[in-house]
Amino acid sequence: MRIDRLSGTTVKTGDTMDNRDNAFIDLTRVTKSFDAPYGRFLALKEISLSIGKGQLIALTGKSGSGKTTLLNIIAGIDKPTDGRVTVAGVSVDSLLEGPLAVWRGKNIGVVFQFFQLLPTLTVLENVILPMDFCNTFPKKERKSIALSLLKKVGILEQSDKLPSALSGGQQQRAAIARALANDPPVIVADEPTGNLDSHTAEAIFELFMQLAYAGKTVVVVTHEKEFYKYFRNIVTISDGVIVGREGDSL
Repeated sequence: MRIDRLSGTTVKTGDTMDNRDNAFIDLTRVTKSFDAPYGRFLALKEISLSIGKGQLIALTGKSGSGKTTLLNIIAGIDKPTDGRVTVAGVSVDSLLEGPLAVWRGKNIGVVFQFFQLLPTLTVLENVILPMDFCNTFPKKERKSIALSLLKKVGILEQSDKLPSALSGGQQQRAAIARALANDPPVIVADEPTGNLDSHTAEAIFELFMQLAYAGKTVVVVTHEKEFYKYFRNIVTISDGVIVGREGDSL
C-alpha cells in the first residue's frame, strides 16, 4: 500500500504500469513501421506498457520520438505493424476497420492540440455530435447530457456560441466535453495545452486529474515539464523505445 500524492488516498501498490494482471491498457512488444522514401522507418520498436484503470499518465519525449504514434496505437487510430494491444479486455489490434471505428467511438475520447471543433456548429452541437454518430443515448436525452458535460468543464454559458467566439482555453474545455460525450473509459490527449497560456493549461490539467480520480484512464502526450506534477506516472520515449519510467512502477 502507499499514499497517492495527488489525492491523499491509500491505494494498492500493485496498481502500476508494470502489473499486467491489473492492466486496463496493455501493449505487448508493439512495433510500428512506416514506408518512407529512404526505406522502412521504425516509429515504435517492441514497446511493452501496462496502464491501470483510472491512471493519469504522461507520454513525453522529443519531437519525432514516437509518443504521438504510441498514443494513436492506444486509441486505435493506428494499428501496430506487430505486437498486441488490449484495452479493457478487447484485442484492439485484431479488429477490422468497421468494428474498430465503432469500438473507438464508444470507448476512446480524443482531445487534440488544435481543438478540432466544427466551426459551423455551436459548442452544444459539437458535444452532441459524437452521440449522434454512435447512437449512444436516446435522442431526447442527448442535449441534457451535453449541457451537463459543458457545466462539468465550466463553460455552460458558452453552449450556444460558435467555437470562434470562445477563447483558446474555452475551446479546449469544449473539446474535452466532446471527448466525454459517449462516456468513454479512456481519454487520450495529444499536446492539449500547447496553444494555451500557463494559467489556462493548469486548469486543463486539473480537469484531467479530476477525470482520472473519477475513474477515467487518461493518457496525455506533453513535453511541458512544469506540468509533470499532475501525473502519477511519466513514460519517456526516445527513438521509438521507452527510455524512462517515473512513478508507481519504480
